[in-house]
Amino acid sequence: MIPVKSTQEQRTDYTRAITEKWHTATTDQKRQGRDWYTTAHNLAVEIAGGDAKKGAGVLAALSANKSWTENCRLARKAFTEGTAAGGHVRDALTKANRIMAGTDPSEVLPIHLKTGYFYLCIADPENTEAVVIDRHAHDIAVREIYGQRDRGLGALGRYNLLADCYRNAAHEIGEIPSKVQAVTWVSHIERE
Repeated sequence: MIPVKSTQEQRTDYTRAITEKWHTATTDQKRQGRDWYTTAHNLAVEIAGGDAKKGAGVLAALSANKSWTENCRLARKAFTEGTAAGGHVRDALTKANRIMAGTDPSEVLPIHLKTGYFYLCIADPENTEAVVIDRHAHDIAVREIYGQRDRGLGALGRYNLLADCYRNAAHEIGEIPSKVQAVTWVSHIERE
């Protein structure tokens, strides 16, 4: 697990790893990544009958430990049936149902961690600060595939450290952080 209080040298290395992953992404991977949150936003609007915040909130609430395909299936099912029931842990279902009942997602989701930032990026794909740090974003920054090992991303300091590295990389690249995260994510998951 990376240290919460990293040295400037470590931070620079994490940022460099992110920018290097960006530069090795293919043209198609960059297109996919740049479009990722806009596509997710459009899905959120569609499934929630025009309410992007509600759709994004439910997608985020049901995202933990699910593939994007399964995440979308569960969110569609919840809106179609009028309730999130089954297919996930009780906490995620409860959060999704609270959001569907009208509670603002920012009151339900942990806004300063992965699920909350996922919501913010889907709700507003042009958000200039929000960045999702998931296991893939972590592994890109540290240049190591952790597999099932704990990355410690529940620690706010470690999460913020990596989010800042993505923001720094985005500044160097001239792109918004969520798009840098999404492009590097696409490149990472499509690796050989």
